[in-house]
Amino acid sequence: MLVSVSNFDFLKDFGLRRLGRGKVREVFEAHEGGSLKDGHILLAATDCVSAFDKVLPNSEMRGKGAVLTKMSLFWFQETESIAPNHRQGIKDEDWPKNLDQADERVRGRVIVVRKARPLPIECVVRGFLAGSAWREYQKTGKVCGIKLPAGLKESEELPEPIFTPATKAKAGHDENIAFDEVANRLGEETAERIRDYSLKLYKHAREFAEERGILIADTKFEFGIATGGELILIDEMLTPDSSRFWPAEKHCPGSPQESFDKQIARNYLERTGWNKKSPPPILPRDIIEKTRSRYIEIYER
Repeated sequence: MLVSVSNFDFLKDFGLRRLGRGKVREVFEAHEGGSLKDGHILLAATDCVSAFDKVLPNSEMRGKGAVLTKMSLFWFQETESIAPNHRQGIKDEDWPKNLDQADERVRGRVIVVRKARPLPIECVVRGFLAGSAWREYQKTGKVCGIKLPAGLKESEELPEPIFTPATKAKAGHDENIAFDEVANRLGEETAERIRDYSLKLYKHAREFAEERGILIADTKFEFGIATGGELILIDEMLTPDSSRFWPAEKHCPGSPQESFDKQIARNYLERTGWNKKSPPPILPRDIIEKTRSRYIEIYER
């Protein structure tokens, strides 16, 4: 029976040391012992649900971590000719032998990846006007300093996909910034490379998805510097946690769209009147299961 995993504390029983923890993912040494094997680490995805930069209490969604991991692995393989990623060159023999006897809490949720130093920028690409981009456009007619045509509607397709980077906040919300600010922080060459990689990856994925009746409204990529100085794609890729997926047959500009992600959970939280600062309310089980069904459906499609 499929179990829910809220954390990977149990990996210490396999001799693995945690290196870091995010809202949904945790990072461990790649093998038993005190040093990383050939620059590899373990990336583990929990079943936790986060919204508005908070991990929601008692919200584990059975199989969510496996969906995120399997979708990322699919896209890493599909796009490895466009941009190098942290899964390239990883072979079966790289799997830590001390996890050979691990149970269903590990299978499908944990992968071995190359170690990299993350860049402090969220690489967001938008093909449609939604979310924070729509709110910014209403106020300024721009998104991240990019002037857009007047009169666009919410959820409308943009003339061309745009690169709209954001800071990676350790606490609170990420902040949209202009490309010039990315160049100031990372250097112009690196800024141009992550922009170009992001746009090429998005365009390829968007064409692939449209053939299957899915619109990728927007998505975010993360990049890091691997051993030897190589710029590589890291973390997750084109999952319901990092993207807006819309059913193409139901696309109707002028309002928010039905989506294959945690929007059901977000909408519930908005209705509760939660101020997004205090501890989040607990999601009802039916909201969790409805959200889960959307994740499963986009994975299958």
